[in-house]
Order: sequence, then structure tokens, then C-alpha cells
Amino acid sequence: MDLNAAPSAERTHIGIFGKRNAGKSSLINAITGQKLAIVSDTKGTTTDPVYKAMEILPLGPVVLIDTPGIDDEGELGAQRVEKAVQVLNKTDIALLVIDGALGPDSEDTELLARIKAKKLPVIAVFTKNADADLSNYEKILGVKCMAVDSATGANIAELRLAMAALVPDKKDPQQLVGDLVHPGDVVVLVVPVDSAAPKGRLILPQQQVIRGLLDAGAMPIVTRDSELTQCLAALKTPPKLIITDSQVFGFVAQTVPHSVLLTSFSILFARYKGDLKEAVRSVNKLKRINSGDKILISEGCTHHRQCGDIGTIKLPAWIKKFTGAEPQFEWTSGTSFAEDLSKYKLIIHCGACMLNEKEMQHRIRCAQQQGVPITNYGITIAYINGILKRTLEPFPKILKELE
Repeated sequence: MDLNAAPSAERTHIGIFGKRNAGKSSLINAITGQKLAIVSDTKGTTTDPVYKAMEILPLGPVVLIDTPGIDDEGELGAQRVEKAVQVLNKTDIALLVIDGALGPDSEDTELLARIKAKKLPVIAVFTKNADADLSNYEKILGVKCMAVDSATGANIAELRLAMAALVPDKKDPQQLVGDLVHPGDVVVLVVPVDSAAPKGRLILPQQQVIRGLLDAGAMPIVTRDSELTQCLAALKTPPKLIITDSQVFGFVAQTVPHSVLLTSFSILFARYKGDLKEAVRSVNKLKRINSGDKILISEGCTHHRQCGDIGTIKLPAWIKKFTGAEPQFEWTSGTSFAEDLSKYKLIIHCGACMLNEKEMQHRIRCAQQQGVPITNYGITIAYINGILKRTLEPFPKILKELE
């Protein structure tokens, strides 16, 4: 594993879409200069989306996503097509691959309409004939068209340049933590080490927060909750900020003086990739949860469930105690996220460190469009512990969203 590599969720996601045998896998191999995807004349070789994180000049760190053909057949084929379409929800740049010998048909134009509906930057890539005149197709399709030959590499370098020009350029990107501190500030990170903690390493949110603090010139100090009191006593001056794992919010809030700002990794990520205002507004729904109401708990990653798991064990127990009710819980993890959310009274999502911003924003929009409140692990746990206002003090503009 490359310890210096950018996390996949922070990379530009490039989705490769098209019909079976249009040349998607060959195109990926040509773009990367590696044999990453299996190439075959047999239709349907790619049966599931395939993700590959790598560096491609001049694009930088990217995730290439090879998808099943949109013209796959049968019941299983329909499921594959659905998986391919779902990739649009996490795609930053789309390549619509069209067989240059056949030209676009109704299935290509229907997929292009889906891509346009998502307002994604897109290039229509015509394969197998790098000398094709595409001026007429550009008028018909209304998007940039490029002709390439994956076998010879013709126009592949030009395609890379065109893709690089489409990489979203955020003028004022939301920082994870750097805008909350100044150079020289001491920040204490509280990291429980229990049976659920990974052996020998920190989890991704903790790593990213540490890096964000270092980049801002702050001085992060990492301690377990069991040593927090000693850590604070050892400091000559109080820290500027405490960032804790949400599941020990109660203990940390009682231990840390009220004069010190307090928040959690999960809340930071709700602001970074999600919609912190929406999460704060939605958490109030907990006061109106009744027995039998369905609550969806959703995680962006997949991991082995252990005793005391936060999503499946601790959160449901805390919610039952807080509400005095017996709601019904359902769970999703990884890329699974239902399009029909109407049966749920509330959705509680993890910090989404393993999802890119595009996919997290899609999930929030789906919930909002269906009138389903969606909040966040850290916001929920702070609310249950009666410390939500305190944990939002680092974000003054959000405090007004509280009832």
C-alpha cells in the first residue's frame, strides 16, 4: 500500500460508460498505459463496476471506474445496468464510449441524457477510428466528441488533456479542519482504542484530520480517552480545540472545560462532505420517533461487525433509551443506498470518509427530495447526550439552526 497516496474518496472519479464491446476496457488500458481491465470480444466481460485508484498526468490522483455495458440483457443484465447507472452518483467526469464503426444509437443517447441530467462534465469518446470526423456528432449530441484508437494510442494523450480540463476547480473548497485553527494552536484528538479499533493504525478520518491540522501549522496531540485527563493536565495552556470520536462524547464533554471548543471527527466530515445545516435540522426528528417507526442507519464503508459496533449496536441502544420507543432499524453499507427512502422517518449517516463528496451529496438530495430527514452519527450522539450546542460552537453560523 502506498502510504503517500491520496485517499480514494478525495480523488477525481472518472466513470467510463457505454455499451458492451464499445471499447471501454481497452480505453481504460490506453489511458493508464497499463493492462488494468480485461479485454475480450465476448460481450459482458465487465460484470460489475471496477475501481482503480492511480495517478494519471496531467489529471493527478483519480479513480477510474469501468462499468458494465448499458445494453446488457436478461434479469442479471438488468442488475448490472443498474449498477452502472448508480456509478453516475459518484462520478465527477463521465466518458461516454461509443463504437466509432457503429456510431451512437438510442441507448447511447438515453445514457447521455442521464449524464446531462446529473450535470456532469462529459466527453463522448468514439473508439476504433482515430481519424473519424465527429463535427456532425458534436452538433447532434451537444457535447465534446473525440475519436481515439486504443490499440495504437492515437489521440489518447489529447483525451487526457481534455479530461484534465474538466476536473472541477473549486474556488473556495471546504476545508476539513484547517479553517478552525491558527498556526501554533494545540488541538487534542481523542481516539478510543477498543476491540473495534483497527490493529496497528488509525482510521482514515483521524489520519485526515491530523494531516489537515499539520498543513494549517497547528499542533495535534493524540490521546486515548483513558488518558485524556492526564493529557490536559500536562499542557501548560488549554488546547484551542478538542476533536473526539463521537462514541465517547459523553465522557469527553464532562472532562473538558467548557471554555475549550469541542467537536467530533464525524461532525467535521458532515461539514466537509455533507450538509451540516441539514444534519442539525434533521436530528430534531428524534424527539418525534415512535415505536414502529423505521430508521435507516447508513455507512459508507463495509467492515467486519464486532461486539459493540457503533452502527448496529450502540446507536440503536442509545436511540431507544433516548426516545423511550422501539423503532425498527435497517442498515446499509458501502455503495448500497436505496433510491426509495419514503418508508423511513429518519436517516442517520456516518461521516462518509470512504465516499466522495459527489456521492454523499447525492444521498442527501435523495432524502431531501423525498422529505426524509437525514442526519449524521456525530450530530445524533451529541444530541442524545445533550451537548449538541456545545459541539457546534466551532461553527457559529450553524448554531442558529438549533431549535
